[in-house]
Amino acid sequence: MWLSIHEVSKKLNLSIDTIRRWEKKGLIKAERSDKNHRMFNDDEVFALLDKLNNKSDEEFKVLESKLKSPYTAIELFAGAGGTALGFENAGIRHILLNEIDKDCVATLQHNFPKGTNIIHEDVHNVDFSPWKGKVDIVQAGFPCQAFSYAGKSMGFEDTRGTLFFEFARCVKETMPKIAVGENVKGLLKHDNGRTLKTMVNALKEIGYNVQYKVLRAQYLDVPQKRERLIIIAIRNDLNIPFIFPTEKNYTVSLRAALKDCPKSEGQSYPKRKAEILSLVPEGGYWRDLPIDVQKEYMKGSFHLSGGKTGMARRLSWDEPSLTLTCAPAQKQTERCHPSETRPLTIREYARIQSFPDNWKFQGTMSSQYKQIGNAVPVNLSYHIGCCLIEMLDCLNEKMTNGLQLEMAAE
Repeated sequence: MWLSIHEVSKKLNLSIDTIRRWEKKGLIKAERSDKNHRMFNDDEVFALLDKLNNKSDEEFKVLESKLKSPYTAIELFAGAGGTALGFENAGIRHILLNEIDKDCVATLQHNFPKGTNIIHEDVHNVDFSPWKGKVDIVQAGFPCQAFSYAGKSMGFEDTRGTLFFEFARCVKETMPKIAVGENVKGLLKHDNGRTLKTMVNALKEIGYNVQYKVLRAQYLDVPQKRERLIIIAIRNDLNIPFIFPTEKNYTVSLRAALKDCPKSEGQSYPKRKAEILSLVPEGGYWRDLPIDVQKEYMKGSFHLSGGKTGMARRLSWDEPSLTLTCAPAQKQTERCHPSETRPLTIREYARIQSFPDNWKFQGTMSSQYKQIGNAVPVNLSYHIGCCLIEMLDCLNEKMTNGLQLEMAAE
């Protein structure tokens, strides 16, 4: 049953502001009605209340299936391997990983089994045609670049000069059963939605049906509030249902994620910044500082409009982390440890992105932070991979049933 925010307030004897704060913190989900009112699932509301009263944490673990599927994948822009590892954990085998950054390639080579086909090359120079008809899935977390809309078709040719085009070219050269694109949520509104429309039209022109959805990692076993836009394209000749991960009715707290986290290297704060951040309480930010310290720390930003909620921000033990960035101590997006006055370490960063503790990152410390911050969370990728397997299993089941019917008819 769905409840309005006023009904939830009355049933739980809590203020409306408290419920709004729960939603803002990512502790509870709300759907919007036709009239744009917040609506809450009553089972989820009571489950959260029970969890908060009991202070019990959902266990953190890197998800992995014991079963291996027969399906294969090619991944472009593989980075430090977050998506690839999630797919592998779901049971999908990679026949090619492509990445241009040398540190990312070193990370992939160190962690994936010897003999894994990792191509250290600019994607523009890779010919994918040898894999035509030999791969089930092509996946890419392509960087979003500006598009030109001079053309009228808004299809495949209009994406030339962008890295999305290289993803589309790989799809065209290999014609997999399913193609998966991943990007930031902001792509939905980029250039009033025309960028995404161009991408969708390009995939349709190649011969694919397309659907997309924003997934919230904090409801998919990731201890982090991170939203990603997932685009799934199915080849036109295949009767496959679109399946996206179903959000869970729980979140994983930072406390659960960092329990027994291995010690590792990490950045440190300059003396004065450490003194200032030591005044910020758990879950607090710059507004919790004395007014004179606010002005000192914020400088010109103090007088600017906007929430600026990422500045002087200390994380909370009892919530998922805020979205990790490429560096743990950027002034506009501070991610201070909940109880110690320091940035998160490399291994803490990796835990929050749901990498296993034995996944070793290569390169300098700043490069490692960047690799982890840019990655798609492993557990989020695992859930996507499980959906792809379910989709392809549906196809195989239909093909098997069709063959059986043909044999029976004979």
